Amino acid sequence: MSKERKGGMGGPMGRMGGGPRAVEKAKDFKGTLVRLSKYLKPYRVGLVVVAIAAITSVIFSIISPKIMAKITDELIRPILELVGGNPTPSPIDFSYIWNIVVILIGLYVLSAAFSYLQQFIMAGVSQKVVYDLRRDIDEKLARLPLKFFDSHTHGELLSRFTNDVDNISATLQQSITQVITSVTTVVGVLIMMLTISPILTLISIIVIPLSGILMMMVVKRSQKYFIGQQKKLGELNGHIEEMYTGHNVVKAFGHEKKAINEFDEVNEGLYDVGWRAQFLSGLVMPIINFIGNLGYVLVAVVGGVLVTKGRITVGDIQAFIQYNRQFTQPIAQVAQISNIIQSTVASAERVFELLDEEEVIPEPVNPVKAKADCGAVEFEHVKFGYREDRILINDMNIKAEPGQMVAIVGPTGAGKTTLVNLLLRFYELNGGRILVDDVDITEMNRADLRKKFGMVLQDTWLFNGTIRDNIAYGKKNATEEEIIAAAKAAHADHFIRVLPEGYDTILNEEVSNISQGQKQLLTIARALLADPEIMILDEATSSVDTRTELQIQNAMKTLMKGRTSFVIAHRLSTIREADVILVMKDGDVIETGNHETLMAQNGFYADLYNSQFNQEEEA
Repeated sequence: MSKERKGGMGGPMGRMGGGPRAVEKAKDFKGTLVRLSKYLKPYRVGLVVVAIAAITSVIFSIISPKIMAKITDELIRPILELVGGNPTPSPIDFSYIWNIVVILIGLYVLSAAFSYLQQFIMAGVSQKVVYDLRRDIDEKLARLPLKFFDSHTHGELLSRFTNDVDNISATLQQSITQVITSVTTVVGVLIMMLTISPILTLISIIVIPLSGILMMMVVKRSQKYFIGQQKKLGELNGHIEEMYTGHNVVKAFGHEKKAINEFDEVNEGLYDVGWRAQFLSGLVMPIINFIGNLGYVLVAVVGGVLVTKGRITVGDIQAFIQYNRQFTQPIAQVAQISNIIQSTVASAERVFELLDEEEVIPEPVNPVKAKADCGAVEFEHVKFGYREDRILINDMNIKAEPGQMVAIVGPTGAGKTTLVNLLLRFYELNGGRILVDDVDITEMNRADLRKKFGMVLQDTWLFNGTIRDNIAYGKKNATEEEIIAAAKAAHADHFIRVLPEGYDTILNEEVSNISQGQKQLLTIARALLADPEIMILDEATSSVDTRTELQIQNAMKTLMKGRTSFVIAHRLSTIREADVILVMKDGDVIETGNHETLMAQNGFYADLYNSQFNQEEEA
């Protein structure tokens, strides 16, 4: 159990504690940093105020030890006078001490106030920058072609949208102000130390390179383990996402033990590399503290000698020791921040890579609208491949007259679903053109083109919400009467009304509280409500029983009535009444005609039909 806790799915490692965090570095650090700074540019006034507030807060805190030294000197003064031979030293001036205490309290309050101010403003700036980044990513995703989503996993996109942007947000919130305060502290403390004793300052500075060398040695060794940790964490997240989203399949095939073993293997690897990374990075602060303590001893010894010679006071020694502590801490913080910034710039680079992805071809400057919305579709010498070097469709010519039912059949991988992607312009053609109502689809706005189409697919897409909302998704501002009418036309009204909550029934996240056939009827109702000129039905009855199939077929007849329809089906018995049947193989239309014509040809379609008919009889 302890290993699982250490190697589990916890958030990012501590940002400022526990040593440096060596992670993946950006390929173009400078360019990415410049680009990220452009997101900060609109908020430069706030950043200037943050810098001023941070510097002011540090100055007030730096002055305090020097003033506090006066209290020490006043308290020890009678003792020094006695040692110096004065038998009646003057009493301690407590009013003087209290005045200094009041000044110190004032300085601390002012320091805290300016620190609060800079944190408050920086929180707003960082969140605004992150808001802008997420808005740009969201808008970019809407402009990306379907092939981009086909070639990237959901987990990868979510990681860029959430983890990488959160990493940028945390760095902007913490590290920018930390850099300002650390640099100001180092400079300010160095000046104050020099005013007290240049010799003691030299001693303090000499030990710093030693701690820096030791720290870099540790960082260099731990870096590979941090990179490995991020890699293993990605593997673990991917495995868990896959197992939980597909838990039904895992259980159905009895792969629970295998899945657990795979998890344990990845988790063990994450534990091992994570332990090494954290252990090595955890050595940094003990090393710094050890070297700092050596410096502290040297300062105390040499300072004591200087006090005996009257070169400095005891209060100065006290102040100097405080400054010495303040001097080493920000140097270590800057070293840590440098690693965090590397990680942040790498995250920003991944975000900008997404923002730079090739977008869909821009909409036409002067889009053309069809003169008549009748649903005519024509493919003219269409050539297409998902990759330039692998052409799937070579020379396709199809013509669907308004109101016709066009069935598309063929073996898996023949290119049937590809036609749907091309019709809706999810992909661009390599050659030829597609006309909808005598207008080239590349001359139309995509939104106008897609409004002409309705879809009922094998994979029923319904979202978490009420049945009413899912049906109403087909039409903006749909009335209650229109929703119910669409449900009745789709033969869905009856089963909806017998549900406990009727149209207000909430579909759960996986839509497992209604049957597959009921889901399909809801998608048909949604398509009916949209009332498009052209319908696409892709394997709409392939995963339901025969009785439900008849229900769906009756609903689809209503849906297709008066509309041009493209029906993709494996069950050839369902498309006998099609006006035109396109038989596809290896991306080409090899046969065209109605059912009777194709059966008379005794070709590929006849073979497919007879094989299915024989299988159904045997069943």
